[in-house]
Amino acid sequence: MRYQITGKQIDVGESLQTHVETELGAMLEKYPGRPTDANVIFSKSGHEYVCEAVIHLSTGLNCTAKAKGTEIYATFADCAEKMDKQLRRYKRRLKDHHKERTTPVELFGAASYILAGTGEGDSDVAEPESLQPIIVAEMETKIPSLSVGEAVMQMELAGAPVLVFRNEKKDGVNVVYRRDDGNIGWIDP
Repeated sequence: MRYQITGKQIDVGESLQTHVETELGAMLEKYPGRPTDANVIFSKSGHEYVCEAVIHLSTGLNCTAKAKGTEIYATFADCAEKMDKQLRRYKRRLKDHHKERTTPVELFGAASYILAGTGEGDSDVAEPESLQPIIVAEMETKIPSLSVGEAVMQMELAGAPVLVFRNEKKDGVNVVYRRDDGNIGWIDP
């Protein structure tokens, strides 16, 4: 497994890198899915350290966790605990998923845009001259080809509020999202 342990504007020493590799290795050996990559990024936000971890499983699914704290080692421990909880919750489904899928998840390229907000909370915002939204950023993204169950699991593992995916059964683009009532919504156009 490849580890990439970096710091954003902070120095990540050899001791912390060794600690992260040891702890992640011990945690991940309990779970199926054969992780291939682990990206751990440490940064500082004010007086707190932030640890973001993404584990790429060989099946194509990703597991993401994020934690904040005043001590860098404790912050990593919190992040690893969140990831462990997610993987433990989905252990049986990951195991079943691995038996059904013989090939990794297929990914398709797509354009992704970030649009400027309208400032709806401000009552004195002037009416825009054009109803066309302002594009703040444009980038490439990957759309996985999954079943609906796998898409829900991927969304939960990534901690995302929404996931766009290509439905393997119907060969069309679908969306799963977390509803305000806590349930999962599925859009199948």
